[in-house]
Amino acid sequence: MKFLISLFLSMNLAISSFFSASAVSAAEHAIRAEENTTDAALNVSAPSVLLMEASTGAVIYEKNSHEVLHPASITKIMTLILIFDALASGQIALTDTVTVSEYAASMGGSQVFLEPGEIQTVETMIKCISVASANDACVAMAEQIAGSETEFVRMMNERAKGLGMNETSFVNCCGLDTDGHMTSAYDVALMSRELITKYPDIHKYCTIWMENITHTTAKGTSEFGLTNTNKLIRQYEYATGLKTGSTSLARYCVSATAKKDDMELIAVVMAAPDYKVRFSDATTLLNYGFGKCRVFSDQNADKLASLPINKGIKEDVGLAYAGPFQYISTDGSDLSGISKSIDLPEAAEAPVRRGEIAGRAVYSLNGREIGSIDIVYTDSVKKAAYRDYFLKTLHLFLT
Repeated sequence: MKFLISLFLSMNLAISSFFSASAVSAAEHAIRAEENTTDAALNVSAPSVLLMEASTGAVIYEKNSHEVLHPASITKIMTLILIFDALASGQIALTDTVTVSEYAASMGGSQVFLEPGEIQTVETMIKCISVASANDACVAMAEQIAGSETEFVRMMNERAKGLGMNETSFVNCCGLDTDGHMTSAYDVALMSRELITKYPDIHKYCTIWMENITHTTAKGTSEFGLTNTNKLIRQYEYATGLKTGSTSLARYCVSATAKKDDMELIAVVMAAPDYKVRFSDATTLLNYGFGKCRVFSDQNADKLASLPINKGIKEDVGLAYAGPFQYISTDGSDLSGISKSIDLPEAAEAPVRRGEIAGRAVYSLNGREIGSIDIVYTDSVKKAAYRDYFLKTLHLFLT
Protein backbone atom coordinates (compact mmCIF):
# COMPACT_ATOMS: atom_id res chain seq x y z
CA MET A 1 0.00 0.00 0.00
CA LYS A 2 2.87 2.37 0.86
CA PHE A 3 4.30 1.63 -2.57
CA LEU A 4 1.04 2.60 -4.27
CA ILE A 5 0.76 5.85 -2.33
CA SER A 6 4.39 6.70 -3.10
CA LEU A 7 3.80 5.92 -6.78
CA PHE A 8 0.69 8.09 -6.82
CA LEU A 9 2.47 11.08 -5.23
CA SER A 10 5.41 10.90 -7.59
CA MET A 11 3.17 10.66 -10.65
CA ASN A 12 1.05 13.54 -9.36
CA LEU A 13 4.14 15.76 -9.11
CA ALA A 14 5.20 14.78 -12.61
CA ILE A 15 1.78 15.49 -14.07
CA SER A 16 1.47 18.84 -12.24
CA SER A 17 4.76 20.06 -13.70
CA PHE A 18 3.20 19.91 -17.15
CA PHE A 19 0.06 21.89 -16.26
CA SER A 20 -0.18 25.33 -17.83
CA ALA A 21 -2.95 27.91 -17.99
CA SER A 22 -4.42 28.75 -21.42
CA ALA A 23 -5.83 32.11 -22.45
CA VAL A 24 -9.20 32.06 -24.27
CA SER A 25 -9.80 34.85 -26.73
CA ALA A 26 -13.24 36.41 -27.16
CA ALA A 27 -14.89 35.65 -30.52
CA GLU A 28 -16.17 38.41 -32.72
CA HIS A 29 -19.56 38.63 -34.39
CA ALA A 30 -20.05 36.18 -37.24
CA ILE A 31 -21.78 38.44 -39.75
CA ARG A 32 -19.76 41.19 -41.36
CA ALA A 33 -20.37 43.58 -44.23
CA GLU A 34 -18.60 46.30 -46.10
CA GLU A 35 -19.79 49.84 -45.37
CA ASN A 36 -23.14 50.60 -46.99
CA THR A 37 -23.51 53.03 -49.86
CA THR A 38 -24.49 56.63 -49.18
CA ASP A 39 -27.63 58.18 -50.58
CA ALA A 40 -25.67 60.03 -53.29
CA ALA A 41 -24.92 56.90 -55.32
CA LEU A 42 -28.37 55.92 -56.61
CA ASN A 43 -31.09 57.79 -58.42
CA VAL A 44 -34.18 57.10 -56.34
CA SER A 45 -37.02 59.60 -56.06
CA ALA A 46 -38.77 58.56 -52.83
CA PRO A 47 -37.67 60.57 -49.77
CA SER A 48 -36.93 57.50 -47.64
CA VAL A 49 -35.56 54.15 -48.82
CA LEU A 50 -33.45 51.28 -47.55
CA LEU A 51 -31.91 48.16 -49.08
CA MET A 52 -31.05 45.22 -46.81
CA GLU A 53 -29.55 41.77 -47.40
CA ALA A 54 -31.94 39.37 -45.70
CA SER A 55 -29.71 36.60 -44.35
CA THR A 56 -27.26 38.93 -42.62
CA GLY A 57 -29.42 42.00 -42.01
CA ALA A 58 -26.66 44.12 -43.55
CA VAL A 59 -27.80 47.53 -44.78
CA ILE A 60 -26.50 47.96 -48.33
CA TYR A 61 -28.02 51.33 -49.16
CA GLU A 62 -30.06 53.90 -47.31
CA LYS A 63 -31.53 57.33 -47.76
CA ASN A 64 -33.23 58.97 -44.77
CA SER A 65 -34.06 55.47 -43.56
CA HIS A 66 -34.70 56.58 -39.97
CA GLU A 67 -37.21 59.30 -40.87
CA VAL A 68 -40.48 58.55 -39.04
CA LEU A 69 -43.37 58.32 -41.49
CA HIS A 70 -46.87 56.93 -41.87
CA PRO A 71 -46.62 53.27 -42.98
CA ALA A 72 -50.03 52.58 -44.54
CA SER A 73 -50.59 48.86 -45.24
CA ILE A 74 -46.98 47.78 -44.85
CA THR A 75 -48.15 47.75 -41.22
CA LYS A 76 -49.62 44.37 -42.14
CA ILE A 77 -46.14 42.82 -42.18
CA MET A 78 -46.24 42.90 -38.38
CA THR A 79 -49.82 41.61 -38.40
CA LEU A 80 -48.64 38.67 -40.49
CA ILE A 81 -45.71 38.04 -38.13
CA LEU A 82 -48.13 37.65 -35.22
CA ILE A 83 -50.40 35.39 -37.28
CA PHE A 84 -47.46 33.14 -38.14
CA ASP A 85 -46.28 33.28 -34.51
CA ALA A 86 -49.69 31.94 -33.50
CA LEU A 87 -49.47 29.22 -36.15
CA ALA A 88 -45.99 28.21 -35.00
CA SER A 89 -47.07 28.00 -31.36
CA GLY A 90 -50.14 25.90 -32.19
CA GLN A 91 -52.55 28.56 -30.98
CA ILE A 92 -54.25 28.48 -34.38
CA ALA A 93 -54.13 26.25 -37.47
CA LEU A 94 -54.55 27.07 -41.15
CA THR A 95 -57.79 25.10 -41.23
CA ASP A 96 -59.33 26.84 -38.20
CA THR A 97 -62.40 28.93 -38.94
CA VAL A 98 -62.69 32.64 -38.19
CA THR A 99 -66.05 34.34 -37.66
CA VAL A 100 -66.11 37.95 -38.83
CA SER A 101 -67.35 40.46 -36.27
CA GLU A 102 -69.41 43.51 -37.08
CA TYR A 103 -66.44 45.68 -36.13
CA ALA A 104 -64.06 43.80 -38.46
CA ALA A 105 -66.56 44.02 -41.31
CA SER A 106 -66.85 47.79 -40.83
CA MET A 107 -63.21 48.51 -41.76
CA GLY A 108 -62.78 50.96 -44.59
CA GLY A 109 -59.95 51.24 -47.07
CA SER A 110 -58.75 48.15 -48.91
CA GLN A 111 -60.98 45.21 -48.08
CA VAL A 112 -62.49 41.97 -49.37
CA PHE A 113 -65.99 42.95 -48.15
CA LEU A 114 -66.35 40.37 -45.40
CA GLU A 115 -69.79 40.48 -43.77
CA PRO A 116 -70.71 40.16 -40.08
CA GLY A 117 -71.07 36.49 -39.18
CA GLU A 118 -69.21 35.32 -42.29
CA ILE A 119 -66.87 32.39 -41.68
CA GLN A 120 -63.53 31.93 -43.40
CA THR A 121 -60.49 29.76 -42.70
CA VAL A 122 -57.27 31.17 -41.27
CA GLU A 123 -55.50 30.36 -44.54
CA THR A 124 -58.10 32.28 -46.58
CA MET A 125 -57.65 35.26 -44.26
CA ILE A 126 -53.87 35.12 -44.79
CA LYS A 127 -54.44 35.21 -48.54
CA CYS A 128 -56.80 38.18 -48.20
CA ILE A 129 -54.17 40.07 -46.19
CA SER A 130 -51.12 39.08 -48.26
CA VAL A 131 -52.66 39.43 -51.71
CA ALA A 132 -55.45 42.00 -51.45
CA SER A 133 -54.25 43.90 -48.34
CA ALA A 134 -57.64 43.42 -46.70
CA ASN A 135 -58.21 45.57 -43.61
CA ASP A 136 -61.33 43.62 -42.63
CA ALA A 137 -59.39 40.33 -42.68
CA CYS A 138 -56.64 41.88 -40.52
CA VAL A 139 -59.05 42.90 -37.79
CA ALA A 140 -60.86 39.55 -37.91
CA MET A 141 -57.53 37.76 -37.38
CA ALA A 142 -56.51 40.18 -34.64
CA GLU A 143 -59.71 39.37 -32.76
CA GLN A 144 -59.22 35.64 -33.37
CA ILE A 145 -55.72 35.67 -31.88
CA ALA A 146 -55.92 38.31 -29.16
CA GLY A 147 -59.63 38.76 -28.48
CA SER A 148 -59.59 42.38 -29.60
CA GLU A 149 -57.71 44.65 -31.96
CA THR A 150 -56.54 46.72 -28.99
CA GLU A 151 -54.82 43.75 -27.37
CA PHE A 152 -53.42 42.63 -30.71
CA VAL A 153 -51.91 46.08 -31.28
CA ARG A 154 -50.29 45.85 -27.85
CA MET A 155 -48.73 42.57 -28.98
CA MET A 156 -47.59 44.21 -32.22
CA ASN A 157 -45.76 46.95 -30.33
CA GLU A 158 -44.21 44.42 -27.95
CA ARG A 159 -42.99 42.33 -30.89
CA ALA A 160 -41.65 45.45 -32.60
CA LYS A 161 -39.70 46.39 -29.48
CA GLY A 162 -38.17 42.93 -29.41
CA LEU A 163 -36.94 43.41 -32.98
CA GLY A 164 -35.31 46.75 -32.15
CA MET A 165 -37.91 48.78 -34.04
CA ASN A 166 -37.29 51.86 -31.94
CA GLU A 167 -38.93 54.29 -34.39
CA THR A 168 -42.25 52.44 -34.56
CA SER A 169 -45.56 52.95 -32.82
CA PHE A 170 -48.58 50.94 -33.98
CA VAL A 171 -52.11 52.14 -33.26
CA ASN A 172 -54.03 49.71 -35.45
CA CYS A 173 -53.35 46.39 -37.17
CA CYS A 174 -54.05 47.39 -40.77
CA GLY A 175 -52.34 50.74 -41.40
CA LEU A 176 -55.24 53.17 -41.73
CA ASP A 177 -54.03 56.73 -41.15
CA THR A 178 -54.35 57.79 -37.53
CA ASP A 179 -52.36 59.96 -35.13
CA GLY A 180 -49.30 58.22 -33.70
CA HIS A 181 -49.29 55.30 -36.15
CA MET A 182 -45.72 55.69 -37.43
CA THR A 183 -42.58 53.80 -38.42
CA SER A 184 -39.41 54.17 -40.53
CA ALA A 185 -37.94 52.44 -43.56
CA TYR A 186 -35.29 50.88 -41.33
CA ASP A 187 -37.90 49.43 -38.98
CA VAL A 188 -39.96 48.14 -41.91
CA ALA A 189 -36.86 46.32 -43.15
CA LEU A 190 -36.35 44.80 -39.70
CA MET A 191 -39.86 43.36 -39.53
CA SER A 192 -39.75 42.29 -43.18
CA ARG A 193 -36.56 40.36 -42.49
CA GLU A 194 -38.15 38.71 -39.45
CA LEU A 195 -41.14 37.58 -41.47
CA ILE A 196 -39.33 36.16 -44.49
CA THR A 197 -36.46 34.50 -42.63
CA LYS A 198 -38.47 33.04 -39.75
CA TYR A 199 -41.57 32.20 -41.78
CA PRO A 200 -40.53 31.67 -45.42
CA ASP A 201 -43.95 30.11 -46.11
CA ILE A 202 -45.22 33.69 -46.40
CA HIS A 203 -43.84 33.66 -49.95
CA LYS A 204 -46.48 31.08 -50.92
CA TYR A 205 -49.14 33.67 -50.23
CA CYS A 206 -47.61 37.00 -51.17
CA THR A 207 -46.58 35.72 -54.61
CA ILE A 208 -50.15 34.76 -55.57
CA TRP A 209 -51.11 36.99 -58.48
CA MET A 210 -54.83 36.26 -58.67
CA GLU A 211 -57.11 33.88 -56.79
CA ASN A 212 -60.80 33.67 -55.92
CA ILE A 213 -62.29 33.28 -52.47
CA THR A 214 -65.87 32.30 -51.72
CA HIS A 215 -68.17 34.46 -49.62
CA THR A 216 -70.89 32.43 -47.89
CA THR A 217 -73.34 34.63 -45.99
CA ALA A 218 -77.07 34.92 -45.26
CA LYS A 219 -77.35 36.48 -48.72
CA GLY A 220 -75.97 33.35 -50.38
CA THR A 221 -72.67 32.31 -51.96
CA SER A 222 -70.55 34.44 -54.24
CA GLU A 223 -67.03 34.48 -55.65
CA PHE A 224 -64.65 37.36 -54.97
CA GLY A 225 -61.41 37.83 -56.87
CA LEU A 226 -58.15 38.68 -55.11
CA THR A 227 -55.55 40.54 -57.17
CA ASN A 228 -52.08 41.20 -55.82
CA THR A 229 -51.40 44.85 -55.01
CA ASN A 230 -47.67 44.26 -55.53
CA LYS A 231 -47.19 44.64 -59.28
CA LEU A 232 -43.53 43.61 -58.96
CA ILE A 233 -44.74 40.01 -58.68
CA ARG A 234 -45.48 40.21 -62.41
CA GLN A 235 -43.01 42.91 -63.43
CA TYR A 236 -39.78 41.87 -61.68
CA GLU A 237 -38.22 38.51 -62.46
CA TYR A 238 -36.82 37.82 -59.00
CA ALA A 239 -39.69 39.19 -56.88
CA THR A 240 -40.77 37.10 -53.88
CA GLY A 241 -43.05 39.59 -52.08
CA LEU A 242 -43.78 41.33 -49.79
CA LYS A 243 -46.26 44.15 -49.06
CA THR A 244 -47.49 47.43 -50.49
CA GLY A 245 -49.28 50.34 -48.83
CA SER A 246 -50.81 53.68 -49.74
CA THR A 247 -52.88 56.32 -47.97
CA SER A 248 -53.21 60.07 -48.30
CA LEU A 249 -50.68 60.64 -45.49
CA ALA A 250 -48.31 57.77 -46.21
CA ARG A 251 -48.31 58.32 -49.99
CA TYR A 252 -47.03 55.16 -51.74
CA CYS A 253 -44.96 52.56 -49.88
CA VAL A 254 -43.60 49.09 -50.53
CA SER A 255 -41.42 46.50 -48.87
CA ALA A 256 -40.22 44.51 -51.86
CA THR A 257 -38.37 41.22 -51.45
CA ALA A 258 -36.53 39.43 -54.24
CA LYS A 259 -34.21 36.43 -54.51
CA LYS A 260 -31.48 35.69 -57.04
CA ASP A 261 -28.72 33.07 -56.83
CA ASP A 262 -29.49 32.30 -53.17
CA MET A 263 -29.30 35.99 -52.22
CA GLU A 264 -32.49 37.59 -50.88
CA LEU A 265 -32.83 41.35 -50.66
CA ILE A 266 -35.36 43.66 -49.01
CA ALA A 267 -36.04 47.04 -50.63
CA VAL A 268 -38.17 49.45 -48.61
CA VAL A 269 -39.59 52.54 -50.28
CA MET A 270 -41.68 55.05 -48.30
CA ALA A 271 -43.64 58.17 -49.19
CA ALA A 272 -43.16 57.84 -52.94
CA PRO A 273 -45.25 60.39 -54.89
CA ASP A 274 -47.08 57.74 -56.93
CA TYR A 275 -47.25 53.99 -57.43
CA LYS A 276 -44.96 54.05 -60.48
CA VAL A 277 -42.16 55.70 -58.51
CA ARG A 278 -42.72 53.24 -55.67
CA PHE A 279 -42.07 50.24 -57.92
CA SER A 280 -39.41 51.97 -60.00
CA ASP A 281 -37.37 52.86 -56.91
CA ALA A 282 -37.74 49.34 -55.53
CA THR A 283 -36.52 47.90 -58.84
CA THR A 284 -33.55 50.28 -58.88
CA LEU A 285 -32.58 49.26 -55.36
CA LEU A 286 -32.91 45.53 -56.04
CA ASN A 287 -30.93 45.72 -59.29
CA TYR A 288 -28.20 47.65 -57.51
CA GLY A 289 -28.06 45.06 -54.76
CA PHE A 290 -27.91 42.07 -57.07
CA GLY A 291 -25.28 43.79 -59.20
CA LYS A 292 -23.01 44.83 -56.34
CA CYS A 293 -23.53 42.35 -53.52
CA ARG A 294 -21.68 39.12 -53.01
CA VAL A 295 -22.41 36.85 -50.05
CA PHE A 296 -20.00 34.30 -48.61
CA SER A 297 -21.53 31.63 -46.38
CA ASP A 298 -19.89 28.87 -44.37
CA GLN A 299 -22.26 26.53 -42.57
CA ASN A 300 -19.31 25.21 -40.52
CA ALA A 301 -20.35 21.61 -41.01
CA ASP A 302 -16.77 20.28 -40.65
CA LYS A 303 -16.04 18.43 -37.42
CA LEU A 304 -13.51 19.92 -35.01
CA ALA A 305 -10.98 17.75 -33.18
CA SER A 306 -11.22 17.52 -29.40
CA LEU A 307 -9.04 19.86 -27.35
CA PRO A 308 -6.72 18.45 -24.67
CA ILE A 309 -7.66 19.63 -21.19
CA ASN A 310 -5.37 20.11 -18.21
CA LYS A 311 -6.35 19.27 -14.63
CA GLY A 312 -9.67 17.81 -15.74
CA ILE A 313 -11.47 14.57 -14.93
CA LYS A 314 -11.29 13.90 -18.70
CA GLU A 315 -8.27 14.11 -20.97
CA ASP A 316 -9.98 16.18 -23.66
CA VAL A 317 -13.16 18.13 -24.41
CA GLY A 318 -15.29 18.35 -27.56
CA LEU A 319 -15.53 21.51 -29.65
CA ALA A 320 -18.11 22.92 -32.06
CA TYR A 321 -18.71 26.09 -34.01
CA ALA A 322 -21.22 28.45 -32.41
CA GLY A 323 -23.02 28.75 -35.76
CA PRO A 324 -22.57 29.54 -39.44
CA PHE A 325 -20.57 32.48 -40.75
CA GLN A 326 -21.72 34.95 -43.39
CA TYR A 327 -20.03 37.91 -44.99
CA ILE A 328 -21.46 40.35 -47.51
CA SER A 329 -19.50 42.58 -49.86
CA THR A 330 -21.21 45.54 -51.53
CA ASP A 331 -18.44 46.43 -53.99
CA GLY A 332 -18.65 43.36 -56.23
CA SER A 333 -15.45 41.84 -54.83
CA ASP A 334 -14.49 38.25 -55.64
CA LEU A 335 -15.01 36.32 -52.40
CA SER A 336 -13.64 32.99 -53.65
CA GLY A 337 -10.32 33.72 -51.92
CA ILE A 338 -11.77 33.79 -48.40
CA SER A 339 -9.85 31.47 -46.09
CA LYS A 340 -10.62 30.12 -42.61
CA SER A 341 -8.11 29.50 -39.83
CA ILE A 342 -8.70 28.01 -36.38
CA ASP A 343 -7.49 30.00 -33.37
CA LEU A 344 -7.37 27.75 -30.29
CA PRO A 345 -5.02 27.29 -27.33
CA GLU A 346 -2.89 24.13 -27.20
CA ALA A 347 -5.00 22.95 -24.28
CA ALA A 348 -7.86 24.09 -22.08
CA GLU A 349 -7.68 24.23 -18.32
CA ALA A 350 -10.40 22.65 -16.22
CA PRO A 351 -13.03 23.40 -15.22
CA VAL A 352 -14.86 24.30 -18.44
CA ARG A 353 -18.57 24.53 -19.08
CA ARG A 354 -20.54 23.51 -22.12
CA GLY A 355 -21.17 26.52 -24.35
CA GLU A 356 -18.22 28.55 -23.06
CA ILE A 357 -15.93 30.05 -25.68
CA ALA A 358 -12.80 28.01 -26.38
CA GLY A 359 -11.50 29.99 -29.35
CA ARG A 360 -12.62 31.17 -32.75
CA ALA A 361 -12.59 30.49 -36.46
CA VAL A 362 -11.07 33.48 -38.24
CA TYR A 363 -11.96 34.41 -41.83
CA SER A 364 -9.60 36.42 -44.03
CA LEU A 365 -9.72 37.89 -47.54
CA ASN A 366 -6.49 38.92 -49.25
CA GLY A 367 -4.68 38.81 -45.93
CA ARG A 368 -7.25 40.99 -44.13
CA GLU A 369 -9.43 39.61 -41.35
CA ILE A 370 -13.09 40.05 -42.25
CA GLY A 371 -14.77 38.32 -39.31
CA SER A 372 -14.89 35.34 -37.02
CA ILE A 373 -17.19 32.85 -35.34
CA ASP A 374 -16.89 31.48 -31.81
CA ILE A 375 -15.75 27.93 -31.13
CA VAL A 376 -17.36 26.57 -27.97
CA TYR A 377 -17.04 23.56 -25.68
CA THR A 378 -19.59 20.82 -26.30
CA ASP A 379 -19.25 19.34 -22.78
CA SER A 380 -18.63 20.41 -19.22
CA VAL A 381 -15.48 19.05 -17.59
CA LYS A 382 -14.88 19.35 -13.86
CA LYS A 383 -11.49 20.00 -12.32
CA ALA A 384 -9.91 16.79 -11.13
CA ALA A 385 -9.48 16.20 -7.37
CA TYR A 386 -6.72 14.14 -5.76
CA ARG A 387 -9.12 11.22 -5.55
CA ASP A 388 -9.51 11.32 -9.34
CA TYR A 389 -5.75 11.27 -9.84
CA PHE A 390 -5.36 8.43 -7.38
CA LEU A 391 -8.01 6.31 -9.07
CA LYS A 392 -6.53 7.00 -12.47
CA THR A 393 -3.06 6.09 -11.26
CA LEU A 394 -4.36 2.95 -9.63
CA HIS A 395 -6.09 1.97 -12.83
CA LEU A 396 -2.90 2.48 -14.84
CA PHE A 397 -0.90 0.44 -12.33
CA LEU A 398 -3.33 -2.47 -12.26
CA THR A 399 -3.70 -2.61 -16.04
